[in-house]
Amino acid sequence: MNGLVFGLLLTLHIMVGLGIIVLVLLQHGKGADMGAAFGSGASGSLFGATGSANFLSRTTAVLAAVFFVTSLSLTAMHNVRKPPSSVLDTAPATLPAPATPAAPAADGGGQSAPDSKIKEIPK
Repeated sequence: MNGLVFGLLLTLHIMVGLGIIVLVLLQHGKGADMGAAFGSGASGSLFGATGSANFLSRTTAVLAAVFFVTSLSLTAMHNVRKPPSSVLDTAPATLPAPATPAAPAADGGGQSAPDSKIKEIPK
């Protein structure tokens, strides 16, 4: 269930982002008319009596608010699904014991000098 909600929210987030891109590209610059972009001399009456700037800017503001909410929601859901981990969490609790050298043969079959200190090494 949580994965389904995450997927739907991610899809909505991507669609809203694309919508914002389209609306920003449709908006005219300062001093330009939307009607002039389509070849007519009408000044801002393409989307009704209130003017095109109000319609496009309000729609962009609403989509921007939805985009921020979906961004925060996706972040919160991602942190719940996968808690942040540290390098220290993955380290072993104890270090392995160092390797010990092999003990010399008890029969003295080694070719050591008579004054060798090999017998003084504690076992």
